[in-house]
Amino acid sequence: MTHSAAPGPRPGWWQDAVIYQVYPRSFADGDGDGVGDLAGLLERLPYIASLGVDGIWITPFQPSPQIDQGYDVSDYCGVDPLFGTMEQFDQLLESAHGLGLRIILDVVPNHCSSEHPLFQAALAAGPGSPERAMFHFEDGHDGGAPPNNWQSVFGGAAWSRANPGSDTDRQWYLHLFSPEQPDWNWRNPAVGDYFEDVLRFWLDKGVDGLRIDVAHALFKAEGLPDTASTGTVVNGLRSNPQVSDQEEVHEVYRRWRRLTDSYTPDRILVGEVNLEPDRAARYTRPDEMHQAFAFAFVKLDWDAAAWAAVGRELEAARRSHGAPPTWALENHDISRSVTRFGGGERGARRARAGLLTILGLPGGAYIYQGQELNLPDVEVPLGARADPMWARGGVSRDGARVPLPWTMKPDGSYGFSPDSASDPWLPTPPSWGTLSVEAHRKDPQSTLHFVRDALRLRGQLIDKEIFTPGDACDWRVEDNGLLICARGEHVLLAVAMGDEPCRLPEGNVLLASELLTPDGMLPPDSAAWILQS
Repeated sequence: MTHSAAPGPRPGWWQDAVIYQVYPRSFADGDGDGVGDLAGLLERLPYIASLGVDGIWITPFQPSPQIDQGYDVSDYCGVDPLFGTMEQFDQLLESAHGLGLRIILDVVPNHCSSEHPLFQAALAAGPGSPERAMFHFEDGHDGGAPPNNWQSVFGGAAWSRANPGSDTDRQWYLHLFSPEQPDWNWRNPAVGDYFEDVLRFWLDKGVDGLRIDVAHALFKAEGLPDTASTGTVVNGLRSNPQVSDQEEVHEVYRRWRRLTDSYTPDRILVGEVNLEPDRAARYTRPDEMHQAFAFAFVKLDWDAAAWAAVGRELEAARRSHGAPPTWALENHDISRSVTRFGGGERGARRARAGLLTILGLPGGAYIYQGQELNLPDVEVPLGARADPMWARGGVSRDGARVPLPWTMKPDGSYGFSPDSASDPWLPTPPSWGTLSVEAHRKDPQSTLHFVRDALRLRGQLIDKEIFTPGDACDWRVEDNGLLICARGEHVLLAVAMGDEPCRLPEGNVLLASELLTPDGMLPPDSAAWILQS
């Protein structure tokens, strides 16, 4: 089934779009099995539209054994029954477009599921076969050691035996993540052809963009040499230059850009490129991807000097390569900003100020589901944790993935699932009702109302061309930890990151994350947009 793209397209819409990230299994459960699904998302689409965002990024819902919550794909062109049917996705796409929301889907090209038919065929075909050439199968060293010393991002060796019980098949296969996620061999042209068909399938359906998982790691160094540092779970792929940022990867995105450019209206490519700012910006050159997340910003603590330093790096990268940064403070893989910025009431104020700040910066911005509710991380009980990174490497991302609270009613799921449904796939804490959508709606001073106000104002400033995506950013730190970003010629973003109220520069305060003091100063842990003449 082919759909039209979102209504009212404008060229370059992505350059200043705000996209809402949906992690389906934790967003809304429509069928009562305790796992979020497409039916739940379809029902809640009006809520997302009411925020004032431009679109939705949906993490994987394709068929998968769910070892890594969908990032182990066994069929790139289907819908996992856990989440619904292709007919439901078709309805979701039509409904989203009817509400003016664009849809961006996840594509996982670095690895697939070990249950993918092509990997199963490779296991059966044996060494030296064309089937195995689709993946990285290699002979081990004498004595039974794996082909090299590479470590998995999830902990342990990045190699597993293809057929451990075989006396004749002594090969190993590469998996930068779990053993159930074998890496594709992108040096084989057949892999590129396969994924072009995958992209065409979803673009022909009418999706507006594709977010590319682990976009910088498709190619591995020729010969698969040892790396000098085996690294840790926390620093992931960055510790191994043999699997990250190989020059050949750029031709993949040039090919994909030619493909997306052949569609009308505009479709986009969004890269998960976890590199230093200047290296990441190379992926958004004019003939490559449209966006790449500003990962250096995602990892910041509440520190004015650090924000200014990273802001200057990102501005330099923009000047060198052209595309504005794509801003985010949260996603499904990292600690929520309330917790990262100190927790409690102070962490909540800082998270609200941080969100206002990124919404005021030039370029696109992404909001993770629940960020508009100022949700913190949850300490998920050890026995309930589902993240494979926890099982293999002792790091859990489950705390940022707990199902959203929709109502104040303490029915076990706070409206995430229908009444009398199964328990949520991750347990919800007793405090969840006070943070629910219902509670926020009842409080006119809530973060939910504040985010809607900020997005409404952002849209007005874009329409008046006071905010333009090409605005330069000049970052500095003033007295008392006041972070200033001068955006373009007329706008200042001010963030009070110290412990004392800060005197604001002259100008009209358009919006602040907290009330100013009686003498007009910006309180600690708050932010403001200032319009200067």
